[in-house]
Amino acid sequence: MAVQLVAQMKIRSGDCIKVKGTIEVDAKSFAINLGQNESELVLHFNPRFDSQGDIRTIICNSKTCDGWGMEVREAAFPFQQGEEFKLFVCFDAKEIIVKMHKGEELKFPNRLEIDTAEYFSIVGDLRIRTVRFD
Repeated sequence: MAVQLVAQMKIRSGDCIKVKGTIEVDAKSFAINLGQNESELVLHFNPRFDSQGDIRTIICNSKTCDGWGMEVREAAFPFQQGEEFKLFVCFDAKEIIVKMHKGEELKFPNRLEIDTAEYFSIVGDLRIRTVRFD
């Protein structure tokens, strides 16, 4: 997977990140990561079209000291290969809410209990049009 975007900035509790793009026609998966750095992630959001034995499943996880936590699997899968998408990642000290198009929403606990994140990345089989930090 190629890195599409890596940003270093301060994302505070209450901030949202808006991502717009297009998913590749032959996409296998993509991931959005939010945390302190690559080894400390409060959110790993990984929609898999057909990757690592998963088909049309969203995997969420956290990572600390380079070790992964317990995976959370989401059956709702509002993404389509070849289509545009919009995501809102809203961060606070208790949880991260990912608002997806078609009204789907996913809540993931802030397992690292951090109130600021400094690392944001998007990798995988997609083309990013815009990323906005609010």
